[in-house]
Parts: sequence; structure tokens; C-alpha cells
Amino acid sequence: MTLSPRKLTLDDIADQRAYEREREEFRAHIIAIKKRRRVSIGPVVTMVFENRDTMRFQIQEMARAERILTDEGIQTELDIYNPVIPEPGQLSSTLFIELTSDDELRDWLPRLVGIERSVVVRFGGQEVRSRPDRDHEAQLTREEITASVHYIQFDFSEANLAAWGAAGPIEVAVDHSEYRFSTTLSAESVTELTSDLLA
Repeated sequence: MTLSPRKLTLDDIADQRAYEREREEFRAHIIAIKKRRRVSIGPVVTMVFENRDTMRFQIQEMARAERILTDEGIQTELDIYNPVIPEPGQLSSTLFIELTSDDELRDWLPRLVGIERSVVVRFGGQEVRSRPDRDHEAQLTREEITASVHYIQFDFSEANLAAWGAAGPIEVAVDHSEYRFSTTLSAESVTELTSDLLA
């Protein structure tokens, strides 16, 4: 099987000493792009739209923290996180339900079951709905309680892509029965997501 050029390979992941040399600069780069890719929706939901760089950072930091030194160990991380990198015509996001107390967790997580299918991107009269990432769905989806982190994707049709960036704002909304909030993307965020969709 041939990997898409967007996916990461073992050659893309620096060994520990090489990563330490680049880490400060790379981390600053990731902080800057995540600022443009982070979207808050209402009081407890935040989304970070992921790309190849953010997933490389995730893998490098995981390898650093857990001292993963073998190709086999790195390949395991690649297998976990490569599916989160969007292909052209897709957006991919990590959705966080940001709760700080046990009481909030007990209150919100049972109420927000199904939130991973309740996010929509609206633009130019079009609407694209989220779907959970197939490789993570089995681990994160439960009938009685949801997880506080979800990996979700948005698949754009040709008509969606043609309408993207046309006149008018681009909105990201959650339309869950227990949580209805929306936010309008900044111009900087739209530019970032356009690079995912159309590159």
C-alpha cells in the first residue's frame, strides 16, 4: 500500500538527539499555527484543526515523553496518528470537551453522547457535517457517556469545494440537542483550512 504524500513515515520523525536540536523552533511554529487552527465553540468545546505538522509534533512529543527509540515503536505512533492528517478535500480536527472538575465531567459527558457527529461547517449555503475518524471511533464512542476528546473529519464534495471561500462568513457550529453554539472563523483560520482543503 502506498501512503499519501501527506502521511508521515519513519523518515519524517527525527531521532531524540536531532529532535532536541530543533524542538524549540518547531514548538514555536506549532504554537503559532495552532493559534490559527484553534476554534472555541460555546463554553466547553474547543476544536483544533490538524495537519501534517501538528501530527508530526504530536508523535515527536510522544516519543520524547515515553522514550520511544525503536522503529517499531515509532511506527505504532504513525499508525495511530496518520489517519488524523487530512487528505485534500478533507478537514480533520481534534475536538476537546474542556471540563475542569469531576462534577462537570459527571454532568456533561453523559449529556454529550453523539457530539462527534454534531459539528457542522457552514459556508456559502453549504453544510458539511462531521464524522468520527474511523480508526478512533471504536475506542472513543460509548452509548451512555462520551469521551472528552474526539477525532473528527469533514468530507467535502466537489460542490462544497467550489463554494468554499465564496462570499460570506464560514461558521463552525455544534447542533447537538444538549449543546447548540456556533462561531465564525477568522480570516487567518480560513486561510489555514484552505491550505488543507485545496493544496
